[in-house]
Amino acid sequence: MKEFISDFNKLVKLRLTLTVVFSASIAFLIGAKQQGEVMWFNWLMLTIGGFLVTGAANGFNEIIERDLDKLMVRTMDRPLPSGRMNTGQALVLSLFMGIIGTLVLVQLNFIAGLLSVFSIFLYAFVYTPLKQKSPIAVLVGAFPGALPPLIGYYAAFESAGFGLAYSEVSESAVVIVPLVLFAVQFFWQFPHFWAIAWVADEDYKRAGFRLLPTKKKDKTSAVLIFISALIMIPAGFLPWYYGFGGYYFTAVSLLGGLLFTYYGYQHMLKMEDATAKKVMFTSFLYLPLTQLVLLFDYLPL
Repeated sequence: MKEFISDFNKLVKLRLTLTVVFSASIAFLIGAKQQGEVMWFNWLMLTIGGFLVTGAANGFNEIIERDLDKLMVRTMDRPLPSGRMNTGQALVLSLFMGIIGTLVLVQLNFIAGLLSVFSIFLYAFVYTPLKQKSPIAVLVGAFPGALPPLIGYYAAFESAGFGLAYSEVSESAVVIVPLVLFAVQFFWQFPHFWAIAWVADEDYKRAGFRLLPTKKKDKTSAVLIFISALIMIPAGFLPWYYGFGGYYFTAVSLLGGLLFTYYGYQHMLKMEDATAKKVMFTSFLYLPLTQLVLLFDYLPL
């Protein structure tokens, strides 16, 4: 049983899944704050549904990449490439999680459920095959990667079909806020994934993954990592510009963006794994911290 739990955690990429669920659950609480009431049972259902949907997407990803995972040091101990789990078992688990998770999210909000299906499809069946073909995979993967706050925010609202409950909620609160949350997480993924791709480049090459902008560790890739880090400064001002991010949030976002930019600039100059790691670790800290601060410094529209 202990071995199955360990393999299940690796199949669903537990740390990544929990990060995604955290992002969605914080967005749910922001949506609840907009309405003035937190429905904790719905928050629990979102957390469960989000975990299952994300776990399913990661499971499908590992099924598709099972032979490639054997080639990389960081992935060869996953249950499929190691032989501890067969494809059929992984497929049943992933399908079960995807169906149950989507049904849970649809019950909360139809749009949230629809977006969850779209995110599974885009991540597992578009982004995953593209990783071997073109660096555009990072752009494509940024879309499903930025959907969790959108899913979480909409899950906080009652809905009938495609319509949201607009009673006592301004139209901008159900359009502008979730799109800005999506945009910030979308832009964040470029310095995040490119920094990881730089650090793991040798391992990725064994599987033929091409995730750096130019497919290699060169000056152009380093410059684009710096530019993507620099973009986090204006991206962090978007909630303030649209009137729902307070001064505390804006200050924390600005500091985070400046840190991103500083380490991105250092990496552009030195082009070392050590400097790329600093960009990567900044990305690990930036997103959960700014989302938490926004939750407590959110100004309802």
